[in-house]
Amino acid sequence: MSVQGETREKIRINIREPKHYKVIMHNDDFTSMEFVVEILIDIFHKDEIEAERLMLMVHESGRAAVGTYPYDIAVTKVQAATARAKEEEFPFRMTVEEA
Repeated sequence: MSVQGETREKIRINIREPKHYKVIMHNDDFTSMEFVVEILIDIFHKDEIEAERLMLMVHESGRAAVGTYPYDIAVTKVQAATARAKEEEFPFRMTVEEA
């Protein structure tokens, strides 16, 4: 039932996906391959086969994207991985780039 002279307002809600960022893992000559695989399994939730494939990609080409996430999640994962690397005294390096 509508009242005469009533105006209806349409409200448009635009929901946008957050920007995504790639987590890039960089190769170095000191961090062990086992440590890199461990990080990929524990922090990035890769299975063992995918973790080993990514580790070899990093080793052979110098760097590789190991995941794409919203910014806060990407940064949190990088911080967790680099903190663990520091504990193990590895010079392990990761960066975040816009996807």
